[in-house]
Amino acid sequence: MVYTRKIAENKVHQVELSRLGTSQCGSRINRVAETGQAVQMSVHRCSQFIAQNLERVFPDWVLPVTTCRVVVVLQQSRYPLTDTALHIEREKDRLRERFINFGSGVVRNLRDRGFLTDLIDPRTGYPQLSRPGEIAHDDTAVVKALLGLPIVQNSCSVLEHPSWGSAVYPGILMSSASEQVIKNVLKKVAIQHSWKEPKKLQLSVEV
Repeated sequence: MVYTRKIAENKVHQVELSRLGTSQCGSRINRVAETGQAVQMSVHRCSQFIAQNLERVFPDWVLPVTTCRVVVVLQQSRYPLTDTALHIEREKDRLRERFINFGSGVVRNLRDRGFLTDLIDPRTGYPQLSRPGEIAHDDTAVVKALLGLPIVQNSCSVLEHPSWGSAVYPGILMSSASEQVIKNVLKKVAIQHSWKEPKKLQLSVEV
């Protein structure tokens, strides 16, 4: 029997896949933004923090925690984000704006279908469209819990990506939609924002 495998041209990407674990890789959506930086998206069940604090983050949401999904959007930064400098702050602002523009499209699409959905403002930790709760969401801590990425403690907490190092900017969305519905919308909105699939090589392997 002949199977077709898609193998990335970039060898570093292969190392990254193994380090993040097969359970995460299977559900991950890889894209390249219009500026050439990579974007990685994945859909997960609630982290322990959200499972315990959903009503405190989204006080108006009424749904079982088991039906809530967390969407992680990792954007590759042009610079490591561990230092403090004007150009780094501008880069954070750029990535935040791009995440909010993209996330707002995802939110509108899923809300139009009747699903509770919102994005977390990376700057404040509070929902963008829903009434804020009594506590803020910690994007970095939740990404660490869901993806297992280590955190570098500096003037602020910064994730350490296996391929990008500290040049990674996280964003979080939440929705009551199913994983497959969310993934379909992520792909649709990515096209609208000119986020393209990475170039891949098709290989046939006989077993």
